[in-house]
Amino acid sequence: MTARVATGYDGSAVTTSRIEGDAMAKKSGLTKVAVKIGTAVGKADKTAHKFAKAGALAKSELNDISKQVEALKKQLAKTTKKLRLALR
Repeated sequence: MTARVATGYDGSAVTTSRIEGDAMAKKSGLTKVAVKIGTAVGKADKTAHKFAKAGALAKSELNDISKQVEALKKQLAKTTKKLRLALR
């Protein structure tokens, strides 16, 4: 409990000053819940970004592997053609 004492009169109202230091205002339950929700949303967003980044990396790697497979197919076709000509 905070005690206040009237310290003066400025002509229109009595002003007061604190005798004891008030503790900082406590957070309301609503504020606490809002902080928890914000934290959960932030963590979920961070995880989503990680998955998106990993997905993009996997897509890039798959594209590279696909290009390598196509190059190997072309090389196999050329080698097969040369071998058939050599066996005639």
